[in-house]
Amino acid sequence: MIKINLLPVRAAKRKESARQQALVLVGALVFVLLIALAAYSFLLIRINSTKDEISKAEQELSELKVKIGKIKELEKLKAEVTRKLDVLKQLRREKTGPVNRLLTVSQSVPDKLWLTSYAEGGSSVTVKGVAFTEELIADFMRSLEQSPDFKNVELIVSEQVLMSGMKLKKFELRFNLETSKG
Repeated sequence: MIKINLLPVRAAKRKESARQQALVLVGALVFVLLIALAAYSFLLIRINSTKDEISKAEQELSELKVKIGKIKELEKLKAEVTRKLDVLKQLRREKTGPVNRLLTVSQSVPDKLWLTSYAEGGSSVTVKGVAFTEELIADFMRSLEQSPDFKNVELIVSEQVLMSGMKLKKFELRFNLETSKG
């Protein structure tokens, strides 16, 4: 009988099997390293893009702060202009106020009553004059009291004087200005 030694073939197969296993192991390691490298690259790209977004947001925030500063400055200017316009409106109102009050007083004066003095001091007005009778002075006071411009009309002095040979009543009135709501 012939005997064939097959031992070297088995050893060769084992060597080949060990080589294949080593190759698979190296391939698996290379694959794992490639996956780890890809994951690292992906995370690095995400980190960089997030940093870029943060820097853009910070830049936008600084631009918005500048705009907010300009808006606050404009609001201050607007408030100042509004305040100045209110002062101008008040001055215009007060400019025509004395004219209107004098017109009211002149329209309230009855015949045979003459005014000799008109003085405003703050919200108080003093009027002096002469009249033929006390009734004319009373009519004048009622007329002033009914006016929307005046309130608290009071007779301070009423005395008889002799002027140009005639007996007249000299008087002094004091009243307050009605504060306008507008």
